[in-house]
Amino acid sequence: MYSQQLPLYSQYMMNGFLINPAIAGSDGYTTASFTTRDHWAGMEDSPKTYTLSLQTRLLWQKIKATQRSSKGSGGFSKKSGRVGIGAYVFNDKNAVISRTGFQFSYAYHIFLRNTQLSFGLAGSAFEFKIDESKLTFRDSEPLLAEGFDNLIYVPDFTFGMYLLNSKNFLGLSAAQLFQTRIKVGNNNVDYTMKRHYYLMGGHDFEVGMDSELEPSFLIRGTELGIVQADLNLKYIFKEFYWIGLSYRTQTSIGLLLGGKAKNVYFGYAFDYNLSDIRRYSFGSHELTVSIKFGDNTRRYRWLIRY
Repeated sequence: MYSQQLPLYSQYMMNGFLINPAIAGSDGYTTASFTTRDHWAGMEDSPKTYTLSLQTRLLWQKIKATQRSSKGSGGFSKKSGRVGIGAYVFNDKNAVISRTGFQFSYAYHIFLRNTQLSFGLAGSAFEFKIDESKLTFRDSEPLLAEGFDNLIYVPDFTFGMYLLNSKNFLGLSAAQLFQTRIKVGNNNVDYTMKRHYYLMGGHDFEVGMDSELEPSFLIRGTELGIVQADLNLKYIFKEFYWIGLSYRTQTSIGLLLGGKAKNVYFGYAFDYNLSDIRRYSFGSHELTVSIKFGDNTRRYRWLIRY
């Protein structure tokens, strides 16, 4: 059988750090985020994901700067402030299988004129568990009848690259680099964590004094050759509010909503199922709340690179 191993996100534009460690500290803010996703809502034991993350930039010196937006406006950065770090904890439960763990990320940011090139490496570990109490066996002596409740601890790494400037972003990352083989049950049947790849990008178009359109995409792939793509389009007003549509190939269409109140950002996504599973579930809900610390009128030296 083939099935999903890593959680899906629809509001990854708000917190791309969850799928690419090179994004840690890339915008110069210190950001704390909470994301919850109820996948296939309404189904019993449907997949549910919870993450709590924190990322920041290690910066040495503040200066007085003025710019149109949080992305900055012109200038050149010195060597200070090139390191970003971040961490998140997560709980991902899919029916009888659950993963609970953490990831720590280190990113290094290099300035190429008006563009920032970032590299990131993350180490992770999680607890893998199968709830044996919810299993029913058809055979009297099943192959995996015992040992399901044994806790398994799995280490792994993720690598990423990220390009960012005032109008564009492009990222590539690979998760589960070790492709760890998990021994399930007392009979040591293998369950392999396959390598996953992510390619994401987007561009901002100004459509007025206070409005922008942001088309973006995310392409996922695995070692098995399975590929899935998200195509998104967001309308952003005054950098305070946004609404958008998303299409996930052969799977769902989504509505994206978001807003900002001072330094608190809210994002909501609803995915309506297009596949046959809509007979059992109308869709999926996702909510992200982020708090960003950093004053636009006194930004860090690197931020005037644009």
